Amino acid sequence: MSNDEDLLLGSDSVNRCWWCGSNPEYVQYHDEEWGMPIDDDTRLFEKMCLEGFQSGLSWLTILKKRNSFRTAFDGFNFQKVVHFDQTDVDRLMANASIVRHRGKIQSTINNAGRAIEMVAEFGSLATFFWSFEAKRHTSPKTRADVVPMTDESTRMSKEMKRRGWTFVGPTTCYAMMQSMGIVNDHLRRCHHWKVVQDARKAFVRPSL
Repeated sequence: MSNDEDLLLGSDSVNRCWWCGSNPEYVQYHDEEWGMPIDDDTRLFEKMCLEGFQSGLSWLTILKKRNSFRTAFDGFNFQKVVHFDQTDVDRLMANASIVRHRGKIQSTINNAGRAIEMVAEFGSLATFFWSFEAKRHTSPKTRADVVPMTDESTRMSKEMKRRGWTFVGPTTCYAMMQSMGIVNDHLRRCHHWKVVQDARKAFVRPSL
């Protein structure tokens, strides 16, 4: 049940951001994943790839297919995905349980190679991504305050494209930043804003 246009009051009497609706998978994602800081490179590569696949679609569509994506792409282990060839592309294009977009599939394979290069350059993907954390970020109070991109996501996109990554525009990069906890974009009155804020305070940022 909605208590205003920005928050949803769940059957458990918990206020949540409006966008998760009442779908159990989406609510669980909102509560347990979105905005929680992570530094695991495999998970980061997965998030970046899935944000790319999400372009033009709803995130719930991707979330429902995520396990199938993981199976299809060897758990998003970029050390394995980099070796995918045309046979794998054809296999993936025939897989109805994922998003069958040839360009995005080929992009994932390409980006696996770029991820390996990035680890060689920075030590980890986490080090690269977390370097774009702003010194100050104001969490949104209402849905109208949520922005599609920032200066930091624009710079991230530029640096990734310069290194050969594809499907990594500023909006996709900002969605990645929101998801992996570089910013806390839960609404301030959402119950999970403080959960994420506390996790971010305790999180040890990777550094060069």
